[in-house]
Amino acid sequence: MPADLAVVGLGYVGLPLARRACEAGLDVVGHDTDPAVVDGLAQGRSHVGDLGDRDIAAMTAAGFRAATDPGILTGARTVAVCVPTGLTPSGEPDLGPLTSAVRTVAGRLSPGTLVSVESTSHPGTTEEIVRPLLEATGLRVGEDFHLAYSPERIDPGNGRFSLRDTPKIVSGCTTLCAKHAAGFYEQLVDEVVVARGTREAEMAKLLENAYRYVNIALVDEAALYCERVGIDVWDALRCAGTKPFGFAPFRPGPGVGGHCVPVDPRYLMAHAAARGFSFRTLDAAREVLDAMPGHVVERARGLLRRTGTDPAEARVALLGVTYKADVADLRESPAYAVVRGLRAAGVRVVHHDPYTEDFAVDGVPVPRQASAREAVAGADLAVLLQDHAEYRSVDWDAAGRPVLDTRGTAEGHRVERL
Repeated sequence: MPADLAVVGLGYVGLPLARRACEAGLDVVGHDTDPAVVDGLAQGRSHVGDLGDRDIAAMTAAGFRAATDPGILTGARTVAVCVPTGLTPSGEPDLGPLTSAVRTVAGRLSPGTLVSVESTSHPGTTEEIVRPLLEATGLRVGEDFHLAYSPERIDPGNGRFSLRDTPKIVSGCTTLCAKHAAGFYEQLVDEVVVARGTREAEMAKLLENAYRYVNIALVDEAALYCERVGIDVWDALRCAGTKPFGFAPFRPGPGVGGHCVPVDPRYLMAHAAARGFSFRTLDAAREVLDAMPGHVVERARGLLRRTGTDPAEARVALLGVTYKADVADLRESPAYAVVRGLRAAGVRVVHHDPYTEDFAVDGVPVPRQASAREAVAGADLAVLLQDHAEYRSVDWDAAGRPVLDTRGTAEGHRVERL
């Protein structure tokens, strides 16, 4: 029997989608090019933070199976493409994984199949890149198969909203494609929102994260200004946040990370630039955000000097190197740039993070300490980069070392906030 759903890319987006489809009673298969991912799932292990081994066991019991062989896609009624769309080493959009995945789908495309792209990309990707690759098979969109775009809205570590109760945007290359997409996703989510077209849905996804990108940059720059003129930015934000309308609270930090916020605006900026348009707001936000890790490094060096320590002879402990609190995800974490800056100043860097064992920058491991207390006690300075729940009970004064808090959550006489 052909599967009801085949998920291509079993990462932070694809695996939760597969799990939800299994819960809804669909017959689900998965394809991933990484043998370690497929083997781990076959052995009942989850590699995604929001899913535990029990979730994988439940999926397996429901009939879920995964393979590196693309043959597993053959005959699937719906195929969801959930591969990552990240950046190249030079910071440009990288559509290589997406086009490779679509070619794989094309090789197994059957008449009547619904192909839904969930990977984030610039407006026009579905119509101008995905559609031609699929139609190269001789099958035609809207006649022989259906093509949709439905942007992922996964938020790792979010305990309030799940895939099911987060409204799902859907769109299609034709009206019939959109209807098929809506019908499929209505089985999985409480609310489906139908966009006018694929470009509108693609733009909606980019706008969601461009909004966060710009507002994070705003409060980061406000923090820099407040430091300059002697204002407590954290108290100003606390006060502003009490307004029940017209203000959405964002908080400063050492930079942005993750699979969306630092990436999606780059797709929008690059696509706009190729068409002679400049997103000046996003350009300005990028300048601020890209500079924040360097600002953290300079603040750390300044603290060391004030305590009589030469940065070139110092040991600094970084606490929390994942991009988000209580999530084991290092993608695009600002910790990488902070480590590079500290190392360039001659600083010896160690780290502690309860969610990751191995952390290396440019191939050079950053030694991990057994506990936050041990990391601080053995350092000349501690830098709190991520406010994991574990750190909120730490007695920073008892540690006896100065602490640079980039998240505004630590308390103590030896704590200096960003």
